[in-house]
Amino acid sequence: MKHPALFFSLAALASVVPLANGHFRLLEPASWIMQNNLGDPQKAGPCGTSETTTGKPTNAITRVQGGQKLKIKVQETVFHPGFYRVALSVNSRTELPPDPKAETKQTDRGVWSVAGAISYPFMPPILADGLFQHTSRVTGEMETEVEIPNINCAKCTLQVVQFMADHGVNKEGDFTYHHCADLQIRADPYKPVDMRYPAEKK
Repeated sequence: MKHPALFFSLAALASVVPLANGHFRLLEPASWIMQNNLGDPQKAGPCGTSETTTGKPTNAITRVQGGQKLKIKVQETVFHPGFYRVALSVNSRTELPPDPKAETKQTDRGVWSVAGAISYPFMPPILADGLFQHTSRVTGEMETEVEIPNINCAKCTLQVVQFMADHGVNKEGDFTYHHCADLQIRADPYKPVDMRYPAEKK
């Protein structure tokens, strides 16, 4: 079933915002890989690394109670207008959704992003979408809370991505940057299990 999408658009800013490669760091929960001061590696989906762009694992696992809220905290290290999205996979990162769909235009600098789709209403595996929408530089950290589904999962992947409007194509990530965290979720036995998510494979 398809759901309607909103679009974050910066058409009015396209001629006045200079080119910059947006970067961000995932501060909470703990990232699955080591990040430098800019947050790299983060270009390749779904979690920032690829066969050519590797990362050093942190082996960090955040333990979470199902049906409770989890703090998400990011820091934008290089400004670019856009928004953030949070998603969760249970058994495999292949369960994570595609990057936000981009509306683009052709310019003398190549293909450029004009707008990005925000899922509305969002459905699993997306936990939140359209977060921290901004068109000017954000100072300090950005944080929110997302509700974790009431499921059992020994090692889920929480994905946080940044969609960048008014941006050229990145070699590995097009218009999106990616970070992930490993979660261990234990369902609250006093709440119903969220059947919208796949069962944990043993």
